[in-house]
Amino acid sequence: MELGVFSRTYQLAGTAQVFAQAVQDGFRAIQFNFSTAGLASMPESCPGSIIDAVLDTAKRHGLSICAMSGTYNMAHPDAVRRQADRAGFANVVRAAQIMKVPLVTLCTGTRDAANMWAGHADNASAGAWAAMRRELDFALELAECHGLTLGVEPEPANIVADAVVARRLLDEVASPRLKIVLDSANLLPPEKQSRQREVVAEAAVLLGADLALVHTKDVGPAGEPVAAGKGVVDFSVFLEAVLSTGYRGPLVSHNFPASDAPHVVSFLTRVLDDLDS
Repeated sequence: MELGVFSRTYQLAGTAQVFAQAVQDGFRAIQFNFSTAGLASMPESCPGSIIDAVLDTAKRHGLSICAMSGTYNMAHPDAVRRQADRAGFANVVRAAQIMKVPLVTLCTGTRDAANMWAGHADNASAGAWAAMRRELDFALELAECHGLTLGVEPEPANIVADAVVARRLLDEVASPRLKIVLDSANLLPPEKQSRQREVVAEAAVLLGADLALVHTKDVGPAGEPVAAGKGVVDFSVFLEAVLSTGYRGPLVSHNFPASDAPHVVSFLTRVLDDLDS
């Protein structure tokens, strides 16, 4: 299993510096966001020169691009805004096909108009689900056309809030193009942390057959982001459950200061070594 990182972890000037630092810190895979290349995350266009430069730089540094970020608020209360965001998402999907990146990650969204990572009282409503499904149907059409997989990540503040809702979505959509991005910290909002082993085991049972990517994020007791190994996530429990599903793909870390990157690599390497012994 390769250790990976979000490209946005590094606030450096340009793809070459970001990739070089990621490799120096010990990562071998990267989840790419076009902001790293100086574009918007959901770009108005993806010039071929930039795509070529990203690919050449990844090859030069021995980094695999395991996923592309295509996150926009798929449940935004303004339908006009959702329609406008489709253009940027489509550009990410097209670029992923050209770059031979197999997975584009999604945000199932929230009714919060200002922040797609903030919860809202209406997120469990039929209207929010219907809005998200319309966007997802659009996204799946694109994925089918371009031969890609889409990754939905259960997020406590989003429409798909946990493993149970994620299973409902997978069963309802019933598309081989839709898979799961499983994040260790997102399974454990403060109210579930005392039942960590039970919650992780349930997620592995419900979603294990559909994992496309695993995120190794950590949080503190109040849900604040911290580097892996510095919070409440028991990574021995989490990664043992992941391994039990047969997943052997990248483990992508994020939501920590870049200065903590060597610690994250060292910590996760030790956990994996212990599980392998």
